[in-house]
Amino acid sequence: MSNGDSFTLVGLGEILWDMLPTGKQLGGAPANFAYHAQALGSKGVVVSCIGDDELGKEILSQLGSLGLDCGYIAVDKVHRTGTVTVKLDDKGVPDFTIHENVAWDFIPLSEALLKLAARADAVCFGSLCQRSDVSRDTVRRFLKETRADCLRIFDINIRQSYYSKDITDTMLKTSNVLKLNEDELPLVAGLLDIKGAETEILAELVARYDLQLVVLTMGAEGSRLYGADGDSVFAGIPPAKIADTVGAGDAFTAAVAVGLLRGKSLDEINAHANRVASFVCSQAGATPSLPEELTGI
Repeated sequence: MSNGDSFTLVGLGEILWDMLPTGKQLGGAPANFAYHAQALGSKGVVVSCIGDDELGKEILSQLGSLGLDCGYIAVDKVHRTGTVTVKLDDKGVPDFTIHENVAWDFIPLSEALLKLAARADAVCFGSLCQRSDVSRDTVRRFLKETRADCLRIFDINIRQSYYSKDITDTMLKTSNVLKLNEDELPLVAGLLDIKGAETEILAELVARYDLQLVVLTMGAEGSRLYGADGDSVFAGIPPAKIADTVGAGDAFTAAVAVGLLRGKSLDEINAHANRVASFVCSQAGATPSLPEELTGI
């Protein structure tokens, strides 16, 4: 683990444009995670792949303007930059249509990537990016090269049909932190044949996969951080006005990761992550500038 606060947190997987009703916004959970990790005082790195096209160039430009390291984003001359069509309901909750056979399905493995894995303090990845053989193999090799004390955060991020029992089970065996929301919990429990109420499901996940922590978010209702060493429940901080909820979960995950690396208590981490996510919900898009009072924990 790095000394002091000079932590390196990696968002590994899809990067794309969310085509929102109000226009396009940079998207993809790994990029959002890396952005918020950096906003919270660590070094955020995005590992992904873009097309050799205008949308790809715009991604590099925007990430650069956000201060993120773009050195691990490959350029694919065959496949186009990824896009997602996003429709928001009257509560601002997004519904995603994720287009296939795009650049982030073909994230290449490189020596530079393996060296990054060896020095990463945390890496966040999901199931979506593993819908293709190339990116799935890259994700798994990257995780294999991380240190034993690296936080390997599986943000399952269930989208459309891009998940399975095999991927879920395999990734949990590789992870030490699982992040999921209240809708995903019963789906994961069903996939893995885990019965019981919420606490029983969380306890079984921790025991079966030797997890350090399960992060369960419940929107405005708050969250629960459940691990072998503690159980923290936070009631939530609903924003006065919701602009949209895009990126709020990724901001929450980043705040949890930074808090764990800084050795904070589960209750401190839970409260801070809720404040960060609530603020993101009050702003348009996934990567708003965080006010100074939220950047420390």
